[in-house]
Amino acid sequence: MMFDKPLLTEQQVRDVFGLHSTRQRGRVRAFTPQLNLHCPQYGINTPVRLAAFLAQIGHESGSLAHLKEIWGPTDQQRRYEPPSNLAARLGNNTPGDGFRFRGRGLIQITGRSNYEQVGAGLGVDLIRQPELLEQPDYAVASACWWWQSRGLNQIADANSLAAFERITRIINGGMNGQPDRVRRWELAKKIIVP
Repeated sequence: MMFDKPLLTEQQVRDVFGLHSTRQRGRVRAFTPQLNLHCPQYGINTPVRLAAFLAQIGHESGSLAHLKEIWGPTDQQRRYEPPSNLAARLGNNTPGDGFRFRGRGLIQITGRSNYEQVGAGLGVDLIRQPELLEQPDYAVASACWWWQSRGLNQIADANSLAAFERITRIINGGMNGQPDRVRRWELAKKIIVP
């Protein structure tokens, strides 16, 4: 089943992300049009795909609240800096790259290489302006581009826990926060999937 536009109402966004306070209404108003614009452009256009996508970005962004990784730095974040194996995998080759290219956007794009890929995909220079991913438009567009480029629409189509776990591993590199992701997925399916 395909959606007629718009994919999501503001009420659905409020319910999926639990954004019911007056203070949170600004997030709902900022992100609903961007989700309705970008999700269909990247094939996130069925209820099953949308539920999986919303669950993952909900966890990654703390219900649309964190468009930039909270920096400690933690021990893990210190590994973003060269020289380390993680820094090399992320393409971080200059001191300060770990902080500069920390997670941003709704899917928390991390590392110079990922910023280069997403920037090329969106037609923007994220190496020179990584902070663009903190704006709702680019935060959503980058998450949608990344999702599609990793083949996550096709995995989400299976609509199974095994498929959802695979999506988490692709996004996170592990299973961090999986209980919250699954809880969000089940909620999103109740709200969106007929």
